[in-house]
Amino acid sequence: MSLLTKRILLMAVAITFLFPINSCDILQQAQQMGALAKCDFRLQSVNQLSLAGINVQNIHKLSDLTYLDAAKLTAAVASGNFPLDFTLNVEAKNPNSSAAGLTKIDWILLIDNIEMTRGAVNQQVSIPANNGIAVIPMKMHVDLKQALSGKSADAILNFGLNLAGAGNKPTRFTMKLQPTINVASFPITYPGYITIGTEFSGIK
Repeated sequence: MSLLTKRILLMAVAITFLFPINSCDILQQAQQMGALAKCDFRLQSVNQLSLAGINVQNIHKLSDLTYLDAAKLTAAVASGNFPLDFTLNVEAKNPNSSAAGLTKIDWILLIDNIEMTRGAVNQQVSIPANNGIAVIPMKMHVDLKQALSGKSADAILNFGLNLAGAGNKPTRFTMKLQPTINVASFPITYPGYITIGTEFSGIK
């Protein structure tokens, strides 16, 4: 039994004693949330990728852009900030015979093993049973000038181009996730972060 599952069960028992009228609902929530401990996660795709407001989803080099867009990017990277925006789709797969759920995900984004940014998604997510999959879209905003402080303008520009791999796979991306679940409105946060890439990896 994982550490997260033990914490959920202990919390559920304690809450049941405090609120006996709702004990059935609490135990049902605990069962659903406890299934999360066996779920698998992966980075499924990256889309809506833009640099300084210019779509670079399928761009491999600066010459792939129009002259005007290339000039805009060159000017933007030389300015005070160089925003990278995209949506990173995270898949959660549930191998359990009962549904799993979470209420919040704290995350850290890394590209090429460099920490880019961190944040949280406050969203109720239900993952269907029997290998059901839920997709969690996460909107990302990174100032590459800040994240790659000390790098040359050319290096920052090249870093930002061609981030989406074949089939828009985020092959250069990894994320660290820390899920939180609620049992009768009491939050239980996983102790530490789990690291995920483009292949499914479960909570250990």
